[in-house]
Amino acid sequence: DSRGPEQGLPTLTVTTILEDPYVMVRSAELEGYCIDLLKALAAMLHFSYKVKVVSDGQYGAVSSSGNWTGMIGEILRQEADIAVAPLTVTSAREEVVSFTTPFLQTGIGILLRKDTVSQDMSFFHFLAPFSKETWTGLLFAYVLTCFCLFLVARLSPCEWNEPKNEENHFTFLNSLWFGAGALALQGVTPRPKALSVRVIAAVWWLFTIALLAAYIANFTALLSSGSEQLPIQTFEDLVKQRKLEFGTLDGSSTFYFFKNSKNPIHQMIYEYMDKRRDRVLVKTYQEAVQRVKESNYAFIGESISQDLAAARHCNLIRAPEVIGARGFGIATTHASPWTKKLSIAVLKLRESGDLDYLRNKWWETSCLHKSRDRWSPLQPQALGGLFLTLAIGLALGVIAAVVELSNKSRHAAGHVKKSCCSIFTEEMCTRLRIKENTRQSQETSGRANA
Repeated sequence: DSRGPEQGLPTLTVTTILEDPYVMVRSAELEGYCIDLLKALAAMLHFSYKVKVVSDGQYGAVSSSGNWTGMIGEILRQEADIAVAPLTVTSAREEVVSFTTPFLQTGIGILLRKDTVSQDMSFFHFLAPFSKETWTGLLFAYVLTCFCLFLVARLSPCEWNEPKNEENHFTFLNSLWFGAGALALQGVTPRPKALSVRVIAAVWWLFTIALLAAYIANFTALLSSGSEQLPIQTFEDLVKQRKLEFGTLDGSSTFYFFKNSKNPIHQMIYEYMDKRRDRVLVKTYQEAVQRVKESNYAFIGESISQDLAAARHCNLIRAPEVIGARGFGIATTHASPWTKKLSIAVLKLRESGDLDYLRNKWWETSCLHKSRDRWSPLQPQALGGLFLTLAIGLALGVIAAVVELSNKSRHAAGHVKKSCCSIFTEEMCTRLRIKENTRQSQETSGRANA
């Protein structure tokens, strides 16, 4: 691929490497991010170019013989004037060639599968708006307030006129029921008469209104952002969890970054990968993406490549944290007069927004628009705890009713001298067949009147 030499324009030989979406072969021609960048640079600096793909398919490293391979080697051997490719600026490469200002920034990120969010959602998701400490504080405040209601109602003469003969409505159980009703914004009895009791009730109502407003706001935000919340936001989150295995490319610069890092979190990641290298390290980038899609695996690798994978596969996403920032630059020889010119041109393209345009063009995705436009119902895990709580409450209510009926049957059995079971059975049948009994009694009275 070349831009034909025009009269009076210098011609540069450009080496590059085939990698999607930087340089790709389409219809016998080269296209991609780097080709578009090269066209823009040529138009700004007025040069023509001839593009050749690096012969050994390597980026550039020192071989066992001490010579540089790949694009760096071709620049050193003057087989090419510049290298326009996703070539990382490193200290070792900077010693032998010159780099322009980076045209793309990248780093080390975490590639995840989106559905790990729903799998990690708690069954009691409705409790998530408040922390455990807040729920504990709420329970303590509720019990303390109800006890104060009970105590003040006992002490206040306005709540009862004759303490010896009259029963106070604010028993401790009634006080608990009053507090619970106010917490659910329900009007309940008993109604306070004394000013002291009303002050406590009013303060509790104000507290519950503010608390419910905070809960509803947090719960709404939690549900609306449920599809965007990731269980793993940082590398520290990755180390702490036990559900996902994680690894990187075997022998890659990412692997050695963690090996050489002094950060304790990074050291833990390296030790994890080193101990399980046969299981968690992958051979190729394509294998890594496939493994993230098909199993509980998180891939640690170059963030910009992960962004491309997330753009191509809608069920993948990159975690927000990126470490080990690095850049892709254009390589030239140390003596090249083009280094500074290209750096200035790259800066101008960045300032004009052209680099952002190219980034969006070649990393374009339709996944984001689909996820925003498509309504999705709440997952069962989000409200499962509420249904379970309701079921437990219903069961407790039925059990309490049976216990109350059995207690009444026990007392009745003592008076009529019948067995407790027979009285309980009669009481149960009477209550369950109340309509039938009513109908029979109406028929009997009708015949008697006739």
